[in-house]
Amino acid sequence: MSGETNLTKLITSMTPVLIDNEYVFGTLETYDYEQVLRLNPISTFQEQEGLTVILTKEKADESNISYSGVFKCITLNVHSSLDAVGLTAAVSTKLTQKNISANVVAAYYHDHVFVADKDAEQALSALIELTKQTKQGI
Repeated sequence: MSGETNLTKLITSMTPVLIDNEYVFGTLETYDYEQVLRLNPISTFQEQEGLTVILTKEKADESNISYSGVFKCITLNVHSSLDAVGLTAAVSTKLTQKNISANVVAAYYHDHVFVADKDAEQALSALIELTKQTKQGI
């Protein structure tokens, strides 16, 4: 398995980066390959109720995809293993302390944290603080 598994190394070496785009979570009742290609989502997940798509707000608005919130994405920029234990919990705990909801997507190389647009800067600061606190605790 590729990537780091040591939690302390993951946290101390992560460099959280706030992506400039606005994202939304939407759903498609049926999987239409052509529609998915047009939407160009950054992520999809097939659920029993339909296909969840994570895409830019702009693309959702253009395509009349309904959504209930606007999010920013923070990429943790550390190559975490899919077998790593505790990174999601550490990130979620830190954001919980700041009363920030987090939707975490683990991809092959990095973890991505979607937070409400209004909380993005505070969330980024909290994750940078987590990295610094962990480094000091070593």
